[in-house]
Order: sequence, then structure tokens, then C-alpha cells
Amino acid sequence: MKTIGLISNLKKDRITGLLEDIHTWLAGRGVNMLVDDECAERTNWSNGSCPRRELVSRSDCLMVLGGDGTLLNSARLAAPSRVPVFGVNMGRLGFLTEVDVPHLFKALELLLAGEYYIEERMMLEASVIRDNKASLPLMGLNDAVITKGAFARLIILDTTVDRRHFNTYHADGVIIATPTGSTAYSLSAGGPLVVPDLDLLLFTPICPHALWARPLVIPPDSEVQVTLQSSLGEVMLTVDGQLGTHLQYGDIVRVKRSNCRARFIKLNNQTFFDILREKFNEGDIKREIG
Repeated sequence: MKTIGLISNLKKDRITGLLEDIHTWLAGRGVNMLVDDECAERTNWSNGSCPRRELVSRSDCLMVLGGDGTLLNSARLAAPSRVPVFGVNMGRLGFLTEVDVPHLFKALELLLAGEYYIEERMMLEASVIRDNKASLPLMGLNDAVITKGAFARLIILDTTVDRRHFNTYHADGVIIATPTGSTAYSLSAGGPLVVPDLDLLLFTPICPHALWARPLVIPPDSEVQVTLQSSLGEVMLTVDGQLGTHLQYGDIVRVKRSNCRARFIKLNNQTFFDILREKFNEGDIKREIG
């Protein structure tokens, strides 16, 4: 690799010193490092920067310093260009990241030696149809969520799969997730864990007013449409918890598989089940300490 682009969560402690350490280490091995302009401005960086979208096109891979939120944002940015993402955990659990900071430089040695593989993950896209006009789609790696505001009553959501009516939900909302998103909001709402290299859509109702309502696994080529049948209270569509828009009565939210795929750099032979065991145990320990 000749150039590594670096995206970081600037709210994390010690980020400036870590950037300097990474730059020195890479420069000593003949590898260029670029950061985005915002990072350069806030850390007084003078060793090369560019706008974030240009950063993707100029990089052989994106190194992401932060938690899963930073990685989700970076994966959406990199996916259209098929640039692989290398996640370094500076958050709490870090389901999507590959290494923690103490193991970073050993991991970089493996990366530069070519001792890695690329794992691809399915992504989804969600658009809103209003007055027979579709909005520009929002692309996500985790999920698309339709949910009521804090003071709204139960909302009514009419759901179709491949244009065939499936159910009308009275609920706090619904989640349409990818396998990667099965460990996120969907899991908290009672959805199943799904091995992330599968391709499928996972439909999970949020607090439905129906005893029989359960998560539904949908083929990856299917299209889910959810029509808002409630006119009272605030209702939102959010994608990956980071992008979103307000919904109105009669709006149709259309969710399907994206043509883009997230590409992650993997260095070891840890399985999904190893990661689950490690992260869930780690989360339990941190909650007990906290």
C-alpha cells in the first residue's frame, strides 16, 4: 500500500498524539498518510490533508480511528469506490473494528506485508416515496429504522414484501436490518443474531401491540415497503442512526439491497462467534465496573 487515508473521531482522547505516532511509523516504511481537512484543522496537522471525499479516491485503504459509529460513517463513504476499511477501536465495544489501539502497530505490520483478506458486507438503501416521487436513497450498513417520536402514540405501519401485503403493525416502529445490523438496534428489539457475510434483510417490529409479531427473515433480492398510516405525532426514518428524515402520513419507505458493498480488512481468523463471545463478555464486564 502506498497511501493510507485516515479518518478519526476527533472527540477521542489522545487522538493528536496517536496521529503523529501513526504518521511517523508509516513514513519510516515509505507509506504516505492523508487526513481529511477537518481533522487537519482541529489538530493543527501539516503533513497532508484533503476533503474527505477526495481522501477516499486518493487512498489504497481507509484507516478509521474510533468506535462503530465512526466506522459506519466511513464505510458508507468508501463503499461506492470499493476502498477497503481498516477499523481501529477507540470506542466501547467495537463490533465492526478489527483491532484495539494497543495492537495497532503489530496489525499495521501485517497489513503492509499483505497478510490480510477482504470481507464484504451487504448494504441496504432506503428511499421515501411521497406524492409518487421517490427521494434520493439513503445507503446504510446497519439498518433503516422507522420510529415514533418521544410523545407520539403507537404508529400504524402497513407492510408489503415484493408488493404483497404482509401485515399492518401497531407498534413503536420497525427495523429493517442487514446481517451486520443484526447486532445493533435489531438485537435490542428481539431480533436474531445473523452471521454477517450472509445476504438477507431482517425485519424486526419495535414493541408491537400483537403477541404473535416476530422478526422476519427476507431474501436479499426482495423489496420491503412500509406505508405510514398514522397522522398524529412525529415519525422519523433513520439510517444507521446517522442519516434521517421526517415522515408524513401516506409516505412509503422503500428498503432494498444496495448495489454497493462495504469492504473490511481482516487480519486474523477470528470467527463471528469468537467476536460475539468476546464483545458480549467485555460489555457485561464494563457495565459491572461502570
